[in-house]
This record gives sequence, structure tokens and C-alpha cells, in this order.
Amino acid sequence: MKFQCTALFWLLLNASVSSFATPSNYKSQALKSSSSSSSSKRLPFLYRGGQKTNSILSATVQSPSQSAVSDANLELLPTRGREAILSLIENDVNGSQSHVYGDWPEAGVQDDDKIRLSEQLADLDSSYPGGLKAYLSKARTLLKESADGVNPFEEYEALVPEGELLSYDGEGSMSFSEAEQLGLQGMSGAVFVLVAGGLGERLGYSGIKLSLETNLCTNKCYLEVYVKYIKAMEYLARLKTGNNDIRIPLVIMTSGDTDPLTRKLLKDNSNFGMDDDMISIVTQDKVPALKDGNAGLALDDSDRWSVQTKPHGHGDVHHLLHREGLVDKWEKEGRTHVVFLQDTNALVINSVVPTIGVSIAKGFHMNSICIPRLAGEAAGAIARLECVLVTHKTDPKKSLVINVEYNQLDPLLRTQGDCTGDVADPETGHSPFPGNANNIVIEMGAYAKTLRGEDQGVVLEFVNPKYKDGSRTEFKKPTRLECMMQDIPKLFQKEMKDSANIGFTTFDRWFTFSPAKNALEAGVADVKKGSIAPGTMSSAESDKYIQNQRKLKFAGVDIDVTTPDDLVMVAGIPVTPGPRVMLCPSFAITQEEILKKIQGKNKITKRSSLVLEGHHLTIKDLELDGALVIRTGEDSHVTVDGLKVENRGWELVENDPSKEYEETIAIRGYTMAKHDTREYIIEEPGHFVIGEDGEVQKVD
Repeated sequence: MKFQCTALFWLLLNASVSSFATPSNYKSQALKSSSSSSSSKRLPFLYRGGQKTNSILSATVQSPSQSAVSDANLELLPTRGREAILSLIENDVNGSQSHVYGDWPEAGVQDDDKIRLSEQLADLDSSYPGGLKAYLSKARTLLKESADGVNPFEEYEALVPEGELLSYDGEGSMSFSEAEQLGLQGMSGAVFVLVAGGLGERLGYSGIKLSLETNLCTNKCYLEVYVKYIKAMEYLARLKTGNNDIRIPLVIMTSGDTDPLTRKLLKDNSNFGMDDDMISIVTQDKVPALKDGNAGLALDDSDRWSVQTKPHGHGDVHHLLHREGLVDKWEKEGRTHVVFLQDTNALVINSVVPTIGVSIAKGFHMNSICIPRLAGEAAGAIARLECVLVTHKTDPKKSLVINVEYNQLDPLLRTQGDCTGDVADPETGHSPFPGNANNIVIEMGAYAKTLRGEDQGVVLEFVNPKYKDGSRTEFKKPTRLECMMQDIPKLFQKEMKDSANIGFTTFDRWFTFSPAKNALEAGVADVKKGSIAPGTMSSAESDKYIQNQRKLKFAGVDIDVTTPDDLVMVAGIPVTPGPRVMLCPSFAITQEEILKKIQGKNKITKRSSLVLEGHHLTIKDLELDGALVIRTGEDSHVTVDGLKVENRGWELVENDPSKEYEETIAIRGYTMAKHDTREYIIEEPGHFVIGEDGEVQKVD
């Protein structure tokens, strides 16, 4: 049953903030944030021996909880801390926060702790747009809606939105090469934003996820792979345009947990070759945790003078880019597209160039990178939501294309059409709604206009408390408001109305999606339950090798491509038996490059391992049965012509349960034994040929 279109759009009003406090602890490596204090009205307070004589105890409206804060305790607090406490009291209409400021010991007892709490509240107040007042007000509304079981999509019908299907080695609604060529024309105007606020704890890794090695053939970490891809894209843009001044910037969004380690990783590796002024870092803050349905602040279990905090979500990235002035700067520079990437899905970088091409061809303001989705799969889907009026007509001004989580999609589909829910299309075997890989390309002009709107990039929030029981009143653990970067279509709709053009581009799963997100033990358990996508570091590594197998097969190489039936169990996870192939970004990031650089009749056996790196490297008539590594310099032009390699090669060896291993090895469950390797490292400028005998010959 459909009603008036209000349930979703109260969220738009809820997210609107007319004025924004400037966080003093938002940081940018390339740009600095300004700082200002909140201008919200505060209750009067007493300074003993100071200029002000009004006391909170003499306020016209006063609750018992307010009188619990003595003048002496207020006086000992620093100004910003005092103001934060008073604001919390002023806006605590039902006493939900009295456990924070009530029952303080008399002045002179635990004064340092009181000051510490007040300073933390001041930090939390200044770091959230609109302050704690806005945060707690939104939280009360959202928690009530959650407890009442309100479905924000109740007034909508879900339709399949407009998009493109691209297949690397098959047919799609638009040819892959056509999309790639358009993308090559537009990539000089690209900007990359890497959302990287998480540690690798869920994977069993204590460091930042960006420092994880993507594979054991090259041992390159995720951040290096992304930077090298951007550098390779920059190289191609210069080659295509003849403009050697083209540079493509990168912004990394970190959190308090990951910021120091991210900066150290960059510094220790000289930014992996990227110029200092091309990398900016913006740091998101955490938000207060909430202990109950009244949005009471959750204090630390072992420290009543500290508020628990939790990550707010990657939706912060839009507001951070706006407040740092980066989007305005990019627009003035004439940049055209912003590419948003997640931290541990190395396959997705292959999709960037063709996705930009689709965005140009279709005029998409926002283009979500998607994969075929199985019906009922626990993954979000991109859908067009049509608002249905009581007259049974749709309101185009309130329709939007957006990610719908799987637990909301099925109930929504059960209220429309044949009421069968989230079921497969009999022709494809997949859901008609594409699966959201959560990587996005946004057109710069529309993005800048949207961020300059009323909400200034603050995307709509949600709350997801875990209730103790069916009464939905008590939480298993504290919750918080969250936001997701893929929810920005709601802001596009608000600022651009029905002119917003939002779509998607679907790629084969093997080509673009295999994130590392689960610990080995969790992955093994999922495999035992029948999962074919355990999401472990080992499955992500294996899928990278399989992706490159398919690329070489498409280029005419005689090579086995691993199918699901070919996978072998290593440490409880199904992985490819080989060959293990790494095509580094400098060798090829496009289909066009691979077809150009792979020539003649090449053969690679299943037990082989191959690493190719270098802009000017060409492979012709290679026969490989073992391990081969070829790395070339910026000005080294190398042709492999008729080379035959046979050696013991490399193999995966399961970890010995009785031994301890480094985390990057332990989380995989195996090591790579590199028995024999034929390796060529040619950095000298010039032209070289590696012939059948394996000798390197310099040619004129």
C-alpha cells in the first residue's frame, strides 16, 4: 500500500543544516582548514571573581539535572568545555544526558577528569556540522523511526534504472572498446578519491588495509597499486594528448586510526612516485556512541569521564572535500570527473577508464560501478525509486536512482507487481537490479553544484541499532549515526531536481570485484557453508591472477583460464592452481594496450608465474614453463622475441600450524616458495631485444 511521499524526504529536512561549525581537527595534507567557534546561544554561567555574574542556578528555566552542576565545577572548566557542557544541558529536554553531567563530585575532586570530559564534548561539538545539538536531534528521530519499524521506501516502487552493460570479452549494450576509447579521451580530467578509514583488524591484520600486500608475486601493497595505476593513467593521457603537463591528483580520506600510518606509508615509499602536491589527505572524525533509544551518550565502560566514539562512515568524504575547498579548486582547474575507490578491491581499477567513457556517452552526473547480482544476495542494488502518489501516479520530481540495501529491496519488491520479491530474471539467472560495487564516478560540474547547496555535502544518515529483544528498546551495544558515500543521490535530487542524471555501468564480476574483507577463519567457515566468494586475502589474490589469465587469453595467449571447477583448496580457501600472472599498471591498464603489447604465439603453462612491468615492453612468441619477471625503466624499450623459459618456478605452500608467520602471510594461510626465477630488470634508456637464448641485446 502506498501513501504520501514523506517517509524518505523527512530525512532530507533532517539532514539540512543552515550553518556549519568549522572542525578544528579536520586536516588536509595539501590544504589547511580554517577554524571558528559555534555561534549557538548558551545558558549564562557564573565566573567567580570574573566579569559575568549570571549563574546557571539562577536561570529562568531550570531542571533538577541542571542544578546538579555546581558553579564551582563550571568555573574550573576551560571556556570551550564549559560551553559544551552548558549546551548539552540546555538541549537535554528529557534528561537523557544527565548521566554525563550529573552527580559530579565537588570541585577539587577529579577535576582533571571533568576537564577532560568537557574538552572531549567540545571536540565532538565542533567536529559535527551543527554541533552535538544537531547530532542528538537527528539521532532521536532516527532511533524512534527504527524502533517503530518505519520503512523509508514504503511509498516507492523499485524499477531498473538506465545503465550500461560492458563485457571485456563478450557483447554488451555498448562495446567495451568504444567505452574505453571515450574514457581515454576524458581521463586527463580525472581526480581520484580513495576512501581508506579502516584498519585490517577484520582481516586479522593490525596495520592499515592500504599497506596489505595485494599478492605475493610482486608484494605490492594496495596503496602502491592504486598510485601506480593513477601514474599509468597519467602517462596514457599525456601520450594521447601530447600534453606532458597533465597530472592527476589523489585524495585519501583517513580516520584517526589510519591517518598516522597512511602518512608514514607514503613517506617511507616516497609517495610511490607521486608528486607531493598531487596527494591530499583529509581526516574524518568519529561521532558519539549512543546507549539507548533516547540518544543518550554512551560513556566508556571503564571511564565515566569519556564518551565512547565510533566511525561515522565513508559518507563524510563529500563534506570533507567541500569544506577543504578541493572540489572548487578542481572545478577551476577544468577537471571533469571524480573517481571514488574503496581500499581493498584491487580489481576495480580496471573499470575506471571505460566507466568514465560511459559517463561521457550517457551524460551521467553519477555513475555507479556495478556487477551482476544474484537474487537474494546480501549486497546492495542500484534501483530507480518512483514515488507513488495516492492517485497512483508517479511524481518524477521525487524519483531517484540510488543504492537500496538487500534487506530493504526484497520487502519493497514484495509490495509491487507480482509480489514475488527479489527473484532472478529467468533469461539471465541474475537479479535485474545490478549489484553495487560501491565505486563511483561523478561529473565535476554537477558535484560542485550539489556540494554548494544547503547541505554542503552532508549526506543523509541512518541508524542501525542491534536490539536485545523484540521490544526494540535496549541495545546489545552502543550504536551511532552512520552515513554512506553512495547515498549522495539524495543530495543530487535535492539540488538538481529531475535534471539529475544518475546511472550505472555493470561489468563482469571477474573483471571488477573481489574485495579482501574477511579473516581467513571466517572465509573458511563461509566456504564450508557453500560460499564461492569468501572475501579473504587469499581469494582476492587468486581472483587477480584469474583476471589476468582472462586478459591474456583474450589477447590470443595459449593459457589455461581457471574455472570454478578448477579451483584447488589451499588453507581451506579455493584458489587458482595457476598460472599466476601479474600485469602491472605500467605494462597495461587498457584492453587496447594489451592487444598491442601481446603479439605472435605465446604459451604459458598452468604451473607458471609471470610478472610484466614497463610502459615500453612487448611480448612476442614467449614460451613459459616456470617463473619469469621482466621490469623495464621509463625510457627502456624492450621486446621479448621467441624467449623460452623453463625452471622450477614458484609454488604455494600451506603454513605450518606449529609455526608463527608474519601477519601478511598468516592471513593468507600460505607462503610462496620462489624456487627458481628468470628475471630481467632493464632500466637503461634505449631499445633492447630478449631472444630465444635469453640474452639481452641492445639494438639501434
